[in-house]
Amino acid sequence: MASMKPKLNEKSGLLELGFQFTDVKEPNLFRNMYPYNDIPKLIFNQRIVPMNLPKDIFITDTTFRDGQQARSPYTVQEICDLFTLLHKLDNGSGIIRQTEFFLYSQKDKEAVERCRELGYDFPQITSWIRAKKEDFAIVKEMGLKETGILVSCSDYHIFKKMKWTRSEALKNYLEVVDAALCEGIVPRCHFEDITRADFFGFVLPFAEKLMEMARDSVIPIKIRACDTLGLGSSIPGVVLPRSVQQIMYGLTNYSGVPSEQLEWHGHNDFYNAVPNAVTAWLYGCSSVNTTQLGIGARTGNTPLEAM
Repeated sequence: MASMKPKLNEKSGLLELGFQFTDVKEPNLFRNMYPYNDIPKLIFNQRIVPMNLPKDIFITDTTFRDGQQARSPYTVQEICDLFTLLHKLDNGSGIIRQTEFFLYSQKDKEAVERCRELGYDFPQITSWIRAKKEDFAIVKEMGLKETGILVSCSDYHIFKKMKWTRSEALKNYLEVVDAALCEGIVPRCHFEDITRADFFGFVLPFAEKLMEMARDSVIPIKIRACDTLGLGSSIPGVVLPRSVQQIMYGLTNYSGVPSEQLEWHGHNDFYNAVPNAVTAWLYGCSSVNTTQLGIGARTGNTPLEAM
């Protein structure tokens, strides 16, 4: 890895270790903490970062996206009923801020239209797409103001699933984000598998670039930190990329992501979904992504009612 020179952090006024994008020939799979033949390991460096509770905290929902990946797909009427329930639970507060939808099938599109016809202010309707221009065309067709974009950030996904290099991933992701900005659509970048990603060599440089694009376009690009396999930990002193505290601190302090543009998406594989989500709030993340009853891929997501 290339050396990282210290630089002045204008936000904190401190000289801190810098970061830079690092292209690698071989993926960094963190074999010391993620061995193939044993359970994941917690490694400690005893680094403690400060709490940074945002002024306002919110709940977002992915019942109609991630929630459907653990069960038979909902019917259009079931989606409308559950959407109405979310609206009633929110009770006009705007705390249950958003919910996201698939857009790929005719049923998905009908569900969006039916829910939109209900005229509720909250939860706001958003979508989810892959980082592909043909997917973005569907968002434009549906006339949505915001969409989630899958931007896998671990080398497991970039090298093994996407078959890209880090440079290719960065280029492809930024092109789709730029296409959204050109249409005035708010991009919500889903940093998939962040708890197995090279934080200083890919995550922070990518987030910093997105914040530069947001300033230039005057459109608030959002970042969803996705603990895709539920490997995050709220235990103090755990090393990156598993430390929820340090992920939140790094994104807000180093890459300059405003708390209101930051979201945590956790899974419950190791039964840490709720404490990890609370920790994300406490350390600078405004929004926590949930599903109703925690139903979602594998062991489930963070339960909305718990939050």
